[in-house]
Amino acid sequence: MSAIALNVAPIFILILTGWLIVKVGWFKVDVGDVLGDFVFKIAVPTLIIRTLVEADFHGASPFKLWIAYFSGVAVTWAVGHIVAKYVFKQDLRIAVIAGISSSFANNIFIGLPLVGRSVGDEGLVALSILLAIHLPVMMIAGTILMENATHKAIGGEKRSTGAILKQIGRNLISNPLIIGLIIGMSVHAIDVPVPVVLKSVIDQIASMAGPAALISLGMALNKYSIRGNVRIAAAMTTFKLFLLPGCVWIAGHLLGLSPQWTAALVLTASVPTGINAWLLANRFGTGHSLAASTISISTLLGVLSVSLWAWLLG
Repeated sequence: MSAIALNVAPIFILILTGWLIVKVGWFKVDVGDVLGDFVFKIAVPTLIIRTLVEADFHGASPFKLWIAYFSGVAVTWAVGHIVAKYVFKQDLRIAVIAGISSSFANNIFIGLPLVGRSVGDEGLVALSILLAIHLPVMMIAGTILMENATHKAIGGEKRSTGAILKQIGRNLISNPLIIGLIIGMSVHAIDVPVPVVLKSVIDQIASMAGPAALISLGMALNKYSIRGNVRIAAAMTTFKLFLLPGCVWIAGHLLGLSPQWTAALVLTASVPTGINAWLLANRFGTGHSLAASTISISTLLGVLSVSLWAWLLG
């Protein structure tokens, strides 16, 4: 248990540090946004490049990994949606936000540092493979469902699925994570040795990804207060922290993933809700309080869920 604490505690202490930095007035929350941009655009893509360049895939297929994770996402999203709509009597748009809040893990800002500390390089390989399609799949599904829900709720012009995919595709082309994945896989495929000086620079930037991500997340949490219907946010938090990783764990075992890949997927599934849930709510102008409350509550309780799943995984 002490080994788990050594891996998990620093993650949430760094998040708390970022939150306190803003709370006591040393920095404004906007500084956290700038730091977050550095993490998303520079540090994490560099970490992904280094991981993929040095990776040994052992001939493993990524499809089992994707199926294991997204089958858990599908079950959890559906349960969150149904509970919000039929138990808490929310409209269709809120139900979509509830579903995505219960199934969208913060696998960049928390998942990467956690898996790196707990599982190691092989876990980072699994997570990098997941990141190749995680953001596109989640944002495409969320956007299409929200477009349909908004049309049913308030009418107006409905965009075609093709138009939505075209817009998201344009956004993804310039996405730093996608660019990092492409560079990393390309260099790995052609097996070009990286010069020593360049490797040293890459290593130093990549080493900043975890701490900077966690501190910037803590600073950003000052914007996501707990408000509105706390009961539904608490329900979505429960699904996010326990149902999603449980489903992923079962799917990983059924599909025969390696213990390291299964552990990486389960751990990243057990982390708090990602900020993208709030961004989608903000994009469509509804569900802000639910997404914000789920982000905050799941982050507060995340240390417990992550510790529990780390213990269960051994």
